[in-house]
Amino acid sequence: MNSSKQISILGCGWLGLPLAKHLASKGHRIKGSMRKKESLSELAQSPAQTYILDVGTKGITGNLPGFLKNSEILIISIPPRLRKQSSENFVDRIKIIVPHIEQSGIKKVLFISSTSVYANDDSTVTEETFPMPETESGKQLLASENILKMNSHFQTTIIRFGGLIGPNRHPVTSLAGRKNLKDPQAPVNLIHLDDCIQIISSIIAQDKWAEIFNAVASFHPMKEIYYGQTARKIGLSEPYFNKAFPSRGKIVCSRKVQHVLNYRFIKGDLNSL
Repeated sequence: MNSSKQISILGCGWLGLPLAKHLASKGHRIKGSMRKKESLSELAQSPAQTYILDVGTKGITGNLPGFLKNSEILIISIPPRLRKQSSENFVDRIKIIVPHIEQSGIKKVLFISSTSVYANDDSTVTEETFPMPETESGKQLLASENILKMNSHFQTTIIRFGGLIGPNRHPVTSLAGRKNLKDPQAPVNLIHLDDCIQIISSIIAQDKWAEIFNAVASFHPMKEIYYGQTARKIGLSEPYFNKAFPSRGKIVCSRKVQHVLNYRFIKGDLNSL
């Protein structure tokens, strides 16, 4: 039985590009999109069929119908653009995409979300925990999740990743040397790029749709300890946390991804950058 599928990956950035290469290596036929022509060179070197696509709140630049045509699966891997100078409504971007998904005939959607949909209430959260996002990004991601999972034209699986670490990416680089940081005793909830890719690949291989998965390594040291040690390890200035106020955080539980997918984390100790 041929298990090869045609998969469209909307957003071939830090996660989407290596994901495209990995899925192509598994025999899948890949279409990948990027926002800018300047970013296409590396994607063009992969086996993916490449598209320039930019989904904005006022419309779409590029050939989205062609990008979706004949694909069985759409992976949405576009982060909210909520920085001060380029703020957009992420929910509106998802709303613009949905009619095109319906018209394409795609029946399976995988949406990359975040554990920011859960409140920092010092609890251990699972997929059964009622989401209570506190940040604007978390609120818009949760609203987008609901739009997709309530649509009857396709099945949506949602992956809520923790903080992403891996090649050229680690929260400590933006924290190094900073002072007066909050929540020194809050636990970290991080996941390595290699695990992100393998979990997505497992969902596709095992046909796990209409599901929600938390995906976070089961190593949850306190922020102050972990980021201090990591900064020293790679030669950065240690960040300094304010201990004058109580820490708020959460532990995100990933038991479901381990049990349902029979998945074992590759970089569960968070020591790889």
